[in-house]
Amino acid sequence: MTQSSTSRPDPVLTFEGKRYDLNSLPKELKELVRGMQVADTQLKMHEDTLRVLAIGRQTMARELNEKLKDVKPLEQ
Repeated sequence: MTQSSTSRPDPVLTFEGKRYDLNSLPKELKELVRGMQVADTQLKMHEDTLRVLAIGRQTMARELNEKLKDVKPLEQ
């Protein structure tokens, strides 16, 4: 039985226009990189949530506007 090896390129960190071999970085720096990846993921998730909330709010505002057409407003 033979094993086929797929060669993967070494992971590279590109930061502020410079490239670094991720595998050769100290553990502390790898943890910082991982923390930034988690933060980026969380930011994207919350941005998506805000978009969904904004769309929902717009839909409710249109529905409110439509339903208020039959209601007489107060005199000013």
